[in-house]
Amino acid sequence: MSTTGKQIFTTLAADGTLTVEVAETTFPEPTGNQVLVKMEAAPINPSDLALLFGPADLENAQYRDGKIVATMPEPFNSGARGRHGQRLPVGNEGAGEVVAAGDSDMARALIGKRVACVPGNAFSQYAIADAGMCLPLGDISSRDGASAFVNPMTALGFVETARMEDQSAILHTAAASNLGQMLVKICQEDGVPLVNIVRRQEQADMLKGMGAEHVVNSSDDDYREQLRAAIDATDAYFGFDPIGGGKAVDEAFKAMEQVAAGKMKEYSRYGSNQQKKMYIYGRLDLGPTILTPSYGFGWTLSGWLLTPFLQQAGGETMMRMRQRVLDNLTTTFASSYKQEVTLEGMLEKDAALEYRAMKTGEKYLVVPHG
Repeated sequence: MSTTGKQIFTTLAADGTLTVEVAETTFPEPTGNQVLVKMEAAPINPSDLALLFGPADLENAQYRDGKIVATMPEPFNSGARGRHGQRLPVGNEGAGEVVAAGDSDMARALIGKRVACVPGNAFSQYAIADAGMCLPLGDISSRDGASAFVNPMTALGFVETARMEDQSAILHTAAASNLGQMLVKICQEDGVPLVNIVRRQEQADMLKGMGAEHVVNSSDDDYREQLRAAIDATDAYFGFDPIGGGKAVDEAFKAMEQVAAGKMKEYSRYGSNQQKKMYIYGRLDLGPTILTPSYGFGWTLSGWLLTPFLQQAGGETMMRMRQRVLDNLTTTFASSYKQEVTLEGMLEKDAALEYRAMKTGEKYLVVPHG
């Protein structure tokens, strides 16, 4: 039997009109290895915001009748031409109770259990999910288990990527985020030197209070000196950046090269032989990524996404990572939330403007059933 419930949809028209709404929808009966999850909690992650709103003008949008109607500016509207006219569900991950299942043994074994899942439409009262991607939570609440995938698996993925690429240390920008705090704990547990770059003194104090050894505040007058010293102490020529736009990657490459060049015995017009690599895994800044010709030719800038990484890492590595998350979900991988909102509350102006700002420590949790 089909199930009816409320769900968030986002639609971008060809003229740049973005409509985000709560609407009644019908969820089909699960088949095969599928399960139907009654969603109880779902975090609003930056990756969700990219689809939900993107860079649309929320300040001057219309908020009425359970809808947000906003304008998508150029060149972002043209760049999203592939989604024009499509009414898309939103919400990568969440947690809830399995209320129905397909006919596979794996799916049926989950009936009545609370699970974390990644259905892709978690901002909804119900969601169809693959049983193979569900994580049984046992006695852990849906609130504590809602963020069991994206941030924990991403933070673990950074360390796994470093190992796969024979890197012994990691540099991380915007390091005071919920994900950044997880990375600090993982690197402490695994003995991986970590350079943390933050923007404010209170963020630096927080990470140092967690035991982080190398914390650099980009607002300090001697930021570049601090960064070079941290890289020199750790050999962190490999890093991850969620900012994307601006000069964050450029500053990291400069510092890496300056440390490496300082160890050269002979000058080379081509720079040092030290290979430097940064991955961009987010777009907190939607502006252009600025690079300057100041670190030779021994550098690589690439993108990092969780799903392609897991496909590359393979099933055994993914299962090991998932078990580690489950074993430490209320400690190493714990998430905190500033506020809980219903589906309707998610589309109120004050809430939308606040969680779209993606400020550290101000993450929202959606509770679809109130």
